[in-house]
Amino acid sequence: MASSEPSMLQDDTFVLTRASPGPAQKRLAVAVAFALFVMFLITVGPLSAIRPGPIAAFVPAYTMAMFLSEMITAVLLFSQFSILRTRALLVISTGYFFTALITIPWVLTFPGIFGTDGLIGGLQTRPYTYFFWHAGFPAFVIVYTLLKDQAPSKNFWNGSASSAIALSTIATTLIVVATIIFFALESAILPGVQVDLVHVGPLFVYLGAPTALLIIVALLALWIRRRTILDLWLMVVMCAYEIEIILDYYPFPGIYSFGWYASRVFGLLSSSIVLLVLLYEIMTLYSRLLDAVRAQRHEREARLMTGDAVAAAIAHEVKQPLSAMITRAETCFRRLDRSEPQLDKAKEEVRQIAADGHRAGAIIDSIRANFKKDPRARSSVDVNELIEETFALMRGDLQKQRIEVQTTPNAALPPVAGDRIQLQQVILNLITNAIDSMAAENGPRVISVRSEFHDDRGILISVADTGPGIDPQNMERVFNPLFTTKSGGMGMGLSICRSIIEAHDGRLWVAPNAPKGAVFRFALRPAE
Repeated sequence: MASSEPSMLQDDTFVLTRASPGPAQKRLAVAVAFALFVMFLITVGPLSAIRPGPIAAFVPAYTMAMFLSEMITAVLLFSQFSILRTRALLVISTGYFFTALITIPWVLTFPGIFGTDGLIGGLQTRPYTYFFWHAGFPAFVIVYTLLKDQAPSKNFWNGSASSAIALSTIATTLIVVATIIFFALESAILPGVQVDLVHVGPLFVYLGAPTALLIIVALLALWIRRRTILDLWLMVVMCAYEIEIILDYYPFPGIYSFGWYASRVFGLLSSSIVLLVLLYEIMTLYSRLLDAVRAQRHEREARLMTGDAVAAAIAHEVKQPLSAMITRAETCFRRLDRSEPQLDKAKEEVRQIAADGHRAGAIIDSIRANFKKDPRARSSVDVNELIEETFALMRGDLQKQRIEVQTTPNAALPPVAGDRIQLQQVILNLITNAIDSMAAENGPRVISVRSEFHDDRGILISVADTGPGIDPQNMERVFNPLFTTKSGGMGMGLSICRSIIEAHDGRLWVAPNAPKGAVFRFALRPAE
């Protein structure tokens, strides 16, 4: 039976709770841990004798910052759980929710904030709440570490993500409220950790030492089973937690010493580390998403432009054989409509119509191959025959426009290797453009086609006209797709011509003709 497990185990390896830390992440984590250790040494060393005393605004500001930082981290982790559905992620998300929630009763028990002795509980409520807080989060970390490497069949939460989040937050809230009520009601009978509002007694170490030991256990568990970026930064968080517990007792036990203020700073740092990493991850993922959307948009625009170009190219190239077919069909009808039908000439017109139809089909295939960059079968092509065939196709238009043709076959010219249909398209387009350019000229209308061989350029073919010529600033622009100097032009002919010649390892360019007009030249390699 096929497995129905979510594919996110393989597909979501780029997120914080899945990705393995790279060398840069590891170096950064070590640097942060080292900076924390240096700050600890400075605090217990040169600055240990400083005693700032009570600062009224510090505790509320610290508590608010802690609450917001821990709660935002919890929300971000819960959002990842709603996607990945791992129990381990639910546990660590709940751990951050626990730390955010417990700051509320902690600040309410603090002396001098909402009352002389605190708003709830007695003298012992605050230290017990504090150690419940700092022992609770490492406990969540340990459970997270034990769950995160479960087998895939047991790793996913199969129920609703919102119901799981609601149950975990409600249960955590009930536990916190029940514990705080117990500490508040039983403050008088709890072992005396706090001597007065400022100083702690000798029993303080019996709460601090087990909490510090639990933090070390969490740190070791993470070290042994470290896999992801989240594991790495939780280890840094545990280091900050350990330093915070130590500074609460050493070098001076009690509150309002420099070490005590420093321990609060370490606590704020520990609450911000994973948040900053999560925000960086969100920024990175958003950047990747934006790049993907832009790439998709560019790809769609490129497809639309290619489709427009193909349509314009087909319309441009097929127009001539279709016009020839229409003209020949009308001629054939007139020959058949006479009192004595000219059957032989009508048959010839029909044969020419069929030839034009086949040529139109070959042109379409050639355009498709040109846009798809498909390799085309190359054959040996006689340039003189190609020019003669092209003029034969254009004879009607040339006579209609009263254009003189000058061409001298070069018997010594070697054949070229190429696609006959495509090369004929090039010459046909150049001659058609020359005819159009001289349509409004009152003077001599001459098209001159020459072919010659150069040792350095190969076979050089030129098509010259006596039209008005091309503006010097448009000499290169005329080869750009969709650029045209004709009122009814599509701007695809010369672009297609250049792409065909370049596909044949050749070069197409334009220059002024003397005394007037333009001359288009292209060079091809002779067949080997």
